[in-house]
Amino acid sequence: MGDVTFSPAVPTLTYQRVVEQIEHAILSGEIQPGQHLPSERDLMVQFSVSRPTVREALRVLQSQGLIASKPGGRGGPQVLPLSGDALSRSLNNLARIASLSLSELVQFRIVLESSACQLAAALRTEEQLEKMRDAVVRMEAEVAHGSDSFNRADLDFHSAIWEASHNALLRICGEAVAGSILNLMDDRMERSPNTTGAMQEAVERDRAILHAIETRDTAAAGNTARTAIAAYFADYLDDEGTLGLQALTGDRSEH
Repeated sequence: MGDVTFSPAVPTLTYQRVVEQIEHAILSGEIQPGQHLPSERDLMVQFSVSRPTVREALRVLQSQGLIASKPGGRGGPQVLPLSGDALSRSLNNLARIASLSLSELVQFRIVLESSACQLAAALRTEEQLEKMRDAVVRMEAEVAHGSDSFNRADLDFHSAIWEASHNALLRICGEAVAGSILNLMDDRMERSPNTTGAMQEAVERDRAILHAIETRDTAAAGNTARTAIAAYFADYLDDEGTLGLQALTGDRSEH
């Protein structure tokens, strides 16, 4: 056996055990939104822990958006309705950390958005379809005005697709990734030797996605989204990133 150095085993902090049990009770529905947890004193007795341990556990649960404490109120903290807000904040932070490469973000966006487009083609409503049409019309109108307003119209188009997918988890993840690369979208437009041409190409790609969703062609919606995103970012990626795009799109051509 080689010279391997192990660190001392550290037991799980007591407050984490408290967090895990209360978290499980909330997420499993044993404790419903609007109900109150026991008081601090009761929690101390039930968990056989000190008041500081209970307070630290409640602080963590509150930071997760699971409970809300009301100073002076009777009883324990109130359980909040479950929402995607906490997950959205976490994913937005994750998508912005420096260790994530552009290739990773683009690959993840391809996976998410192609799936969202397929679902949107099958599940979209006329109202959601109208939002997509309106966004594409605004993109066309903004081609001559600059990349910032154009890109926001483009994001509105894709946000309408997330909504039409009827999948909240896809939407939360997709919007986090799309938001994290908004500045890269602006940068790409500014570096393009033909800014107007690059914008027009983006309009054409979004129109192709829109047509597939309008006609409920799920396969075309997914394929068009994959190739559109790959084409948009291909010039920014290194050789490994390009190979990754080819793997996801099935395109073996040179970029």
